[in-house]
Amino acid sequence: MSINRPAVTALAAAFCLLTAACGASSDDRASAGTAEAAASKTGYPVTLDNCGEKETFTKAPSRVVVMNGASVAEVSTLLALGLGDRIVANQQGYGRSEVPGRAAAVKKLPTGNIKLNDAYDIPREAMLGLRPDLVLSVTTYGFDQRNGFATRDQLRQVGANSYVSPQGCDDDPSKMTVADSYQLLRDMGKIFNVSDRAEKLIAASEKNIAAVSKNVEGEKQPKVMVLFSNMSMGSSDFGSVLANGIVNDILAKAGGANAFSDTTKATFADLSKEKVAATDVDAVVVISYNDPDPAAYAKKLLKEFPQWPAAENNTYVTLSDSMYLGPSNDLAVQKVARMLHPDAF
Repeated sequence: MSINRPAVTALAAAFCLLTAACGASSDDRASAGTAEAAASKTGYPVTLDNCGEKETFTKAPSRVVVMNGASVAEVSTLLALGLGDRIVANQQGYGRSEVPGRAAAVKKLPTGNIKLNDAYDIPREAMLGLRPDLVLSVTTYGFDQRNGFATRDQLRQVGANSYVSPQGCDDDPSKMTVADSYQLLRDMGKIFNVSDRAEKLIAASEKNIAAVSKNVEGEKQPKVMVLFSNMSMGSSDFGSVLANGIVNDILAKAGGANAFSDTTKATFADLSKEKVAATDVDAVVVISYNDPDPAAYAKKLLKEFPQWPAAENNTYVTLSDSMYLGPSNDLAVQKVARMLHPDAF
């Protein structure tokens, strides 16, 4: 049987390697072999398809800028992975955290000492002046030139990669789930070559959530109101009520349901006081965003609507970063489940 062309080509290549007869010097071949071995050892290059754009990393980023975006997902994920020393400027922070020491760790991070724009975020020229090699944003909003931000192309021109967190490509996190928190961890794990750390965090979170969900399986699902404390985000009295997004997945895993999920398809519901008063609310989750006393807000809310079962039973819990995209959703599931189903634990 004759040898086919691919086999001939392979044999010729092997002959060239053995005899140094194919035009490349021994130094060239040694260099190429060393580079290939190094790439295999370090895990680079890494290419991610992020919001339709290819982002290639040839090494672990060392000058990371974390944009605000009313998020703590990105900075919390980096800290959970032990990557805080890579951050040269961070604009994220809830002021509180369910993870001991995290709020203090976030506060200690450098901010870049820059003047923020009207959106409390980093304008284009200041961003470029930070000389980042990676910029993180929770949505594409942070890379929109109409908002005065550096675009992804502009960042690429100065040698910086960029990354938009899961479900942030269309600036609408209404479909976000806990799985997106895991995806963020995995992506950061790949980018920084710490996938082993990311997978350990994911496995622990999945185990914790599974145990909670098993305890509350078959229980009646109380109706829960989830909102940010002392924050106005809409035109009505209750514009900071969350109707969709990752909070609904957390509630479901904790044995509850969102009392206002049917009011809109958007992330936030813009509710009138009359609508809120007419809804049976069994429990309240208050999310603190730089609010030093969210419990006071929760008590005021329950006093305002004494007809709620939540008010009659004083059923509320205050949380912060664990209710958002990030590495600590299992803590929110545990705390919400214990509030809703105390006899199950």
